[in-house]
Amino acid sequence: MNRTSRISRARTTMTVLAGAGAAAGLLATTIAPASADKDTTDRGPKPTVVLVHGAFADSTSWNGVIDKLRHDGYPVVAVANPLRSLSGDSAYLKDVLAGIDGPVVLAGHSYGGSVISNAATGNKNVKALVYLAAFLPEKGESAGDLSGRFPGSTLAQALRPVPVTNADGSKGTDFYIQSDKFRQQFAADVPRNKTDLMTVTQRPVTEAALGEGAAEPAWKTIPSWVLVATQDRNIPAAAQEWMARRAGAHTTEVRSSHAVSVSQPGKVTGVIEDAARSVR
Repeated sequence: MNRTSRISRARTTMTVLAGAGAAAGLLATTIAPASADKDTTDRGPKPTVVLVHGAFADSTSWNGVIDKLRHDGYPVVAVANPLRSLSGDSAYLKDVLAGIDGPVVLAGHSYGGSVISNAATGNKNVKALVYLAAFLPEKGESAGDLSGRFPGSTLAQALRPVPVTNADGSKGTDFYIQSDKFRQQFAADVPRNKTDLMTVTQRPVTEAALGEGAAEPAWKTIPSWVLVATQDRNIPAAAQEWMARRAGAHTTEVRSSHAVSVSQPGKVTGVIEDAARSVR
């Protein structure tokens, strides 16, 4: 076999392997989010970005952000937040984090901010916390407490309670946002064709999760970044700004509804990558 032929076959093999690797990476993000995807184009040590959604959303709310982070060479994990209890959700996230090697930038939206604050405490691999229209609770504070501390939230009037039976047989309540109020309440700046889907696929959160007090927060020891959504009707912007100041966070504002990861994926990605660049 001549040299030209050997080179041609080698290039063909490399192309096939690269295509297979890209497909595997996509599956890791979209189907098995507990495993960080490996971007074969990443030649530098970059932290894994772990994304935690909040109430009334799911992991697909990060799709635009995931596309941009992967384009920039970051391994990404989009966690399926159970939304059952703050302590239980935090324990689940801790297990996910324990399976990731190397430094982590941990980002949470909405109630997901409470979850990352709990789960990252004591984890030496978590190097930066990013809060996106999110809660930064102090020990003992709940999401319900914080959302009502400042005027402006209209979430309570938009909720639809549904009685449920918990795994232990006790009775509880799931909260959904009423279908006819979802877009105005949660995602007023998102195109209607998207909010129609988001309304149907929204994940309910339990009343217990929103009312449970937080543990010792990780933002006291880990550097934090906050993106304040100034048009938020779930968590008033004043509450977001107050929590950011209390935590000493790097703070950015964006004119956005509560669904900031959907309506402003570029801005969200920029804040996450600012945090990631601080990781050494």
